Amino acid sequence: MKKLHFLFLSVIALTFSFCAKKGRPSGGPKDEQAPIFVTADPPYEHINFDKREIYLYFDEYITLKDLNKQLIISPPLNPENPSLITPQGSPSKFISIKLLDTLQENTTYTFDFGNSIQDNNEGNKIARFKYVFSTGNYIDSLTLKGSVKNSYSSDKIKDIKLLLYRLDSTYTDSTVYKKKPNYVTSTLDTSNYKFTNIKEGAYFLIALKDAASDYIFNPKMDEIGFYRDTIQLPKDSVLIKPISLFKEILPYSFKRVREARKGQLIFSYEGKADGMKVEVLSDVPDDFKTIAHFEKDKDTLNVWHSPIERDSLVFKIIRGNTIDTATVNLRKKTLDSLSISPVTRGLLEFKDTLFFNTNNPIVNIDTTKISLVDKDTIKVPYTPFISQKENKFGFLFDKKLSQNYTLDIYPNAVTDIFNYVNKDTIQNKFRTKSLEDYGEIIVSVINPQSKNVIIQITDTNDKTVTEEVADANKTITFKYLTPKTYKIRVIYDENNNGKWDTGNFLLKKEAEVIEYFPEEQAVRPNWTLNAIITIK
Repeated sequence: MKKLHFLFLSVIALTFSFCAKKGRPSGGPKDEQAPIFVTADPPYEHINFDKREIYLYFDEYITLKDLNKQLIISPPLNPENPSLITPQGSPSKFISIKLLDTLQENTTYTFDFGNSIQDNNEGNKIARFKYVFSTGNYIDSLTLKGSVKNSYSSDKIKDIKLLLYRLDSTYTDSTVYKKKPNYVTSTLDTSNYKFTNIKEGAYFLIALKDAASDYIFNPKMDEIGFYRDTIQLPKDSVLIKPISLFKEILPYSFKRVREARKGQLIFSYEGKADGMKVEVLSDVPDDFKTIAHFEKDKDTLNVWHSPIERDSLVFKIIRGNTIDTATVNLRKKTLDSLSISPVTRGLLEFKDTLFFNTNNPIVNIDTTKISLVDKDTIKVPYTPFISQKENKFGFLFDKKLSQNYTLDIYPNAVTDIFNYVNKDTIQNKFRTKSLEDYGEIIVSVINPQSKNVIIQITDTNDKTVTEEVADANKTITFKYLTPKTYKIRVIYDENNNGKWDTGNFLLKKEAEVIEYFPEEQAVRPNWTLNAIITIK
């Protein structure tokens, strides 16, 4: 009896141990199969469609993910009467589509669900699932495919809308600003696109980074690209040349002026403001000064002015033949005292300039109160300068490799627009590296047609590091490169203005062409890389 009792307890203990064991029960291999579309009511590619509701059936429970982003209905329906698609947020073996908008006659419709349909358990997706029907007595079957790219950045492009407009008597250049296209599709997570179920005819094609997802071009928010030539279907079913997306520069217009702080005003504008300037119309003292700097990557012009005890100032804003006037109320009470901070701390790259940032514009530098010496305390000749574009000043001098320097800016050496000076000594110790610490890239440019091109070395984020112009066959040596990975960018400078220019839709002007050298350049210390670029 004791033995049997022991065995019974052992079995219980073993059972409890087994039940308490954690882990996933063995159930065979993981499900990696996407759901299978079984049937539809009305059937797929149904003609003479006159229903108000559609049912799509699958072989297992599915869910819809990111449907609002993924679903493309072509031709687009009225957004004020959107189709009701259920269920969303819960699993189901079918999808219900309730049509609330009035459909066009004799038209083939495509509901492209993108990659939104996935199984409920593992998330396996049906790639680019489409449901097609026609309100006429046949299904349009022509296709059009191609690709899209960025005009400037090397980043891979995705989730771009492609808009196809029929070239009939109602189409004008303003159509893309006002009306929805005849057909739409999307690149989703690739740079390639494909239209399906299109009618025969002549078309115009644009690509849109559509911020509002409304298929209407808004130059303030959207990037655009276009295919210059008329597309004839079925002849032009494959477009070899990619469409390049660009952001237009808006027409200039002055917006407003406000006081940011005492002595500093912000003039806001829209569009291209090169040549914009402001003049004071109010009566001011003869020694009244203004200094203006455009703020980088913002549509604002910062204007600092001499201290003045007034309730307001009136300005004239001029750009070309456009003249505006504006009054700004002066309510701020306290001026910002001068602050100075070095851009370079510890290490000055050999091709860089020794700069100091300031909060207020600088108007004077007293060289008798500034000292620059090398490691042997030998004075180094220098030339100070004040930036005309930013609140900073710098020093030019004959730098030596593998050298240590000390710069002392003594009190009262630097004066700003408010007549504030630095009260304390600012000391900056820095060094330069040896030649062996740097690498270089030698670019052989083969330019048989003598095109105007700009050869740029960029970092991996496409920020320009250095550049040089080449309008003929030329060998360019880019020296003193900090060891890291770089890209080589070629700008086809068609108007020879020394910079890249964007496009304009109404003028049918595409952005200037940019090409990236296919291989990235991994620069190492004391190393030379060679690249050959042929300009076509």
